[in-house]
Amino acid sequence: MLKYLPNAITSLRLLLAFPLGMLILQQDYAMALAVGLLAGITDALDGFAARRLGYFSRFGAALDPIADKLLILVTFACLAMIELVPIAVAAVVIGRDLVIVVGAICYRLLVGPIEFAASKLSKLNMLVQICFCVMLLALQLLPPLPAYLLQGATVLLIAIAVVSGADYVLTWSRKARQQNASAS
Repeated sequence: MLKYLPNAITSLRLLLAFPLGMLILQQDYAMALAVGLLAGITDALDGFAARRLGYFSRFGAALDPIADKLLILVTFACLAMIELVPIAVAAVVIGRDLVIVVGAICYRLLVGPIEFAASKLSKLNMLVQICFCVMLLALQLLPPLPAYLLQGATVLLIAIAVVSGADYVLTWSRKARQQNASAS
C-alpha cells in the first residue's frame, strides 16, 4: 500500500489547484494560505516519500510536473485576476511553463521519448514560486511589507523563471541535437 503514497500525495496537490484558485478569487486569503501551504508541503513530501520508500514510477514522474504546472497556472492566473500580481508577472511565470510543455510535446513528437526529471534550477524555481505565493497571501492578512521587499521578491521570481526556463530550452535543444546526430 505504501508504494502508492507518493502518487497519492502528488494527486492531492493536483486536486488542490482548483480550490486554491477559487479561494483566491473569493479573496478568502486565510483559507487560500492554508490550502497553498498544504499544496507546497505536498510538493516536498511526494519526492521525499518516493526517495525514502524507493517507489518511483513513470506515472509519478509524469504526474508531478503536471501537478506543479497546474497549481502554478491556476494560482498565478487567479492572483493576476484579482490584481495581486501584475499580469506581466503572471505571464512570465505561466509562459515559462507553457514553453516547457510545448517544448516537451515537440521533443516527443520530433525526437522521441522524454525522461521526466526536474533540474535543480527547476526545483529552485518551484520553491521560489511557492514561497512567493505564500508570502503574497500572508501579506493580505498581515501588516504590509516595505515595497522594496515585495519588489525584490518579484524580481527574484521573474529572474529564476527566465533562467530556469532558458535552462530547459538549452538542455533539451542540446539533447535533441545529440539524438539527431546519433541517428544520422
